[in-house]
Amino acid sequence: MTATIALSRPEEDIALLTLDMPEKGANVLSSHVLTELEKHLDTLEAESERALAGLIICSGKPGTFIAGADLREFVASLDVDRQEIVDLCRRGRTLFQRLAALPAVTIAAIDGICVGGGAELAIWCDRRILSDSPRTQFGFPEVKLGLFPGWGGTVRTPRIVGLYNAVELITSGDSIGATASVEMGLATEAVAVDDLYDAAIRLIRAEDQSKQYLKDRIHWSEPIVMSETETGFLGVTASGFIQQKTRGHYPAPLAALEVLLEGSGSDIDAAGELESEQMANLFGSPVNRSLLNVFFLTDRNKKDSGLAADDVPATKINSVGVIGSGIMGQGIAAANVKRELPVVITDTCEDALRCGVQGILDEVSYNRELKGPDAKRAVHFASLLTAATHDVDLAKCDLVIEAVVERADVKKDVFARLEDQLADDAILATNTSTIPISELGADLAHPDRFLGIHFFNPVRKMPLVEIIRGKETSDRAIATAVAYAKHIKKSPIVVQDGPGFLVNRLLLPYMSEAVELLLEGATPKAIDRAATSFGMPMGPIHLYDVVGLDVAAHAGGIMLEAFPDRAIASPLVSDLVAAGRLGQKSGCGFYSYNNKKRKPEVDQELLPFVAARRKEERDITEEEITDRLLLPMLLEATRVLDDGIVEDVQNVDLGLIFGIGFPPFRGGLLFWADTLGAKTILEKLKPYEALGVRYKPTDRLLDMARTDGTFYDNR
Repeated sequence: MTATIALSRPEEDIALLTLDMPEKGANVLSSHVLTELEKHLDTLEAESERALAGLIICSGKPGTFIAGADLREFVASLDVDRQEIVDLCRRGRTLFQRLAALPAVTIAAIDGICVGGGAELAIWCDRRILSDSPRTQFGFPEVKLGLFPGWGGTVRTPRIVGLYNAVELITSGDSIGATASVEMGLATEAVAVDDLYDAAIRLIRAEDQSKQYLKDRIHWSEPIVMSETETGFLGVTASGFIQQKTRGHYPAPLAALEVLLEGSGSDIDAAGELESEQMANLFGSPVNRSLLNVFFLTDRNKKDSGLAADDVPATKINSVGVIGSGIMGQGIAAANVKRELPVVITDTCEDALRCGVQGILDEVSYNRELKGPDAKRAVHFASLLTAATHDVDLAKCDLVIEAVVERADVKKDVFARLEDQLADDAILATNTSTIPISELGADLAHPDRFLGIHFFNPVRKMPLVEIIRGKETSDRAIATAVAYAKHIKKSPIVVQDGPGFLVNRLLLPYMSEAVELLLEGATPKAIDRAATSFGMPMGPIHLYDVVGLDVAAHAGGIMLEAFPDRAIASPLVSDLVAAGRLGQKSGCGFYSYNNKKRKPEVDQELLPFVAARRKEERDITEEEITDRLLLPMLLEATRVLDDGIVEDVQNVDLGLIFGIGFPPFRGGLLFWADTLGAKTILEKLKPYEALGVRYKPTDRLLDMARTDGTFYDNR
């Protein structure tokens, strides 16, 4: 196997270990790499103390130090017994611990991404120097995979930066930049990339003289001194914050907190053994498996061109036009401006355009550190934004995205008016959420350059973009749209044309069933509670109000026309729309929002509307509510696969996680279904067969039950 780590001698008494995985974009710590490191440390330990003043560890890949452990090896080890997990953790920890025992100062010279196992390797070095590049990030994201640092990260980190900082860093899973790392005491200094090596040499000379690193080694091997009161206060406050954030669905942050608190009172060896033992409780758990699946879905999406052939050239998008300055138009424009893409935004109403421009600038100028607008950011980004009321101003844009009202006739008028004014190679797109692309592009002279680019609301938060192919859409247009979406840091999924495309086609059965449950006796709060207990970010009744009941009714009508055998258009929703109860935007819908915080509150005025359409009155369990919400969505997902709307099950799962917030700790809708098994799903469907076709098992599901197959077997 090709070597990954090169040992060199830039100076007579200084060793340099350079990690550079051949033919890989990033370094990862595989078992092979750990074995290489072990051999190099054997060599260095054999030298006399006077022969070696220092060791520098760096990466041969600009912008990346080490991107963590090799997760594919993790997956291969998910089913091993507990003791093997303990031994694997112990091996990594004791190997890295040797960096803190070499007869010389050890320094991690970090440029770019340093996370997970890479951060643990670095934390066992005596010192860390980071480049001041914006790409440099240091962190422990393991909790986002259902784990915590298992190679000594929970042992060494709190002893260097303090228990409070370590708790925040490790239980959040968030990375920090170079400046924050220095302020926390995690890094000695942040320097220019070009000065990273020289800074490491200077630090070795200084430490060789002062011997401070030897004093720190002794100090960092001892228990952390804190009073019981202080430790108890940290435990209670951190636990409360974690519970509030995770809602009890993610066990790893709490487990990490317990290991950090308990291990802080022990020496490093005892703390390390505790870490290894407790890691074995999480490794291979259902949540760990689910989150690993989400990681691989995301990683695959980053590399996916959206086409069967990867040799289709994408046209570079240098400027973007957005038609419509409403909420979606503002969000789309802001997403482009943030990535330094010039935007022309148009609207026929000058007042709406003025408000839209202000909304865009408010968003792009927001500074997290200031918790408000940043004047410098506003000035910078304002130069990238042009407001116009005439179509001619869009003529030079490489890509034009329509984001007007969700009506086919209005959209077609916009396209007919605009097409002749665009350049011959410009892409024309629609942000429609439900209307078939081929229908909208039927009258265009160049339907090959027309497609759907469907963003989700709110654009700033939702990573998913559906790239929708019409019957005439060219491969070049698809390749261009996929590359463009990735450029603005979105996760694109290519979807074939059809009513509702992928996400809304699966979301509407979930929402429609919620109204049916309401008419059978369940309360709005009970329905929403069942959904959020399952892990959804908000319940379907609340979601109606957020989306707007008028918008949901319109989408429901399109789905009813397309799938009359199983789609439901509830008269209750129509009644509420007719009464002006449109949701949050009107102050009331299923809930009332007439309070200072505009939070959903039970509204007694809803009761007569429900009573007028009531089907029956009975007690409905949370289990039934959960099944009724999810099973129609799952069955529709099997139909989506059979219809070829998406390439495979992975796109279904990623689409729902990134598009509607399907709980990542479930791994995705179809991954979750596989954990139940097809036979169990069929048993769950039986009590609801009388409700009609929407609960009828599909042939795909029946075949899976007969063969003990899974969705992911057939991907």
